[in-house]
Amino acid sequence: MFKMEFLKKGIIILIGCTFIAIGINGFLVPFGLLEGGALGISLIFHYVMNVKVGLTFLLISIPIFILAWFFYRSFFYNGLHGMLLSSIIIDVFADILGGRLVTYPLMSAAYGGIMIGIGAGIMLRSDISIGGTDLLAQMLARKLNVNSGIVIFCFDIVIVTVGSFIIHSAHLLLSFITVFSIGVTTSLIVLTRKQKQGRYSRNSKYSKLDVS
Repeated sequence: MFKMEFLKKGIIILIGCTFIAIGINGFLVPFGLLEGGALGISLIFHYVMNVKVGLTFLLISIPIFILAWFFYRSFFYNGLHGMLLSSIIIDVFADILGGRLVTYPLMSAAYGGIMIGIGAGIMLRSDISIGGTDLLAQMLARKLNVNSGIVIFCFDIVIVTVGSFIIHSAHLLLSFITVFSIGVTTSLIVLTRKQKQGRYSRNSKYSKLDVS
């Protein structure tokens, strides 16, 4: 049972990280777009200093994982593999893709956000994160009993706004479209899981009543 659960989480992490890596390298980086969170901060460093996004993301995530170790140990374990694997896959796909996947910046902003949102949502459904501010958002969402996608969205808005001034980006509006796409997509996927859990709980309750 443990091995099957470990394998299932491994597959979820691999799929989620692949979506995120394609979203970043195929849609955001070619047009100098930003997203939020630790990945957004990593993109800022990439545009300014030409450092690897995945490696920078790994370094930014370490302090947050230390925090999780002391206060939310389960999030630490659930996010550790996602953080390590995403850091590697993001940099690997930077070499594999090597350029833009669409011609128009507006489409790239929307599609990139949807891809990243799908990847993050798939993992958040299983209480897995890739670390960074996503992990911090999970901890805050648990503490405040709110949708983690909404918390991530708030983080993203702040980081994109500040980042656009730092890199003097002319694509602030497009980056907001990316953030909006990520937030909506992630929230919808996470919400779908909660609705399914609610229906399952009600069905189980009614089944017990029928038996009794």
